[in-house]
Amino acid sequence: MAWLPTLLRGRPKTRHDLVRQPRTRRPQSLWLVIVDASASTRRHQALSQTKGFLAQLFDDAYRQRARLALLTASGARARWQHQGLKAGPSLQPWLNALGAGGGTPLFDAIGQASDWLDKRHKRYPAEDHRLVILTDGRVKDMPALIAFDCPSLLIDIELGPIRLGRAIEMARQLGADYRHIDELA
Repeated sequence: MAWLPTLLRGRPKTRHDLVRQPRTRRPQSLWLVIVDASASTRRHQALSQTKGFLAQLFDDAYRQRARLALLTASGARARWQHQGLKAGPSLQPWLNALGAGGGTPLFDAIGQASDWLDKRHKRYPAEDHRLVILTDGRVKDMPALIAFDCPSLLIDIELGPIRLGRAIEMARQLGADYRHIDELA
């Protein structure tokens, strides 16, 4: 209800005298999260720390009323877990069941995410997108990567005494901010 314009017309006598003002809607926000759950993330409790971070991320998304899309990179190929759902308690069973194993189809996941975000942007042009990638960077070969058109964050979950540091190069190529998970704890 727009009270000022209503009262400037004089005292309202009927419902039709009220000036209605549509609610302004801020653009929806979508967070796309790619989780590297390959066998190498089992080392040094990296997946456990990742789960803790994801629990906090899901809580933040819920509080900010953001939608989430989740893509898991493990095994032979990347798999979508959720696509554009509202964040909430329904994500907890998935997080509890998240396990590591198999290969690292991280670049397949990045390609799928890029294609999906392009389609999503065409369908919802006002939607605000953010990308979060959690990986230890332990990949055999790194192809040339193309930066995303949205704010991106790559979180390096590589732990242990010997670190390859490939996630830093990945973040650079993707145009993503780089953080190590130890900085966020």
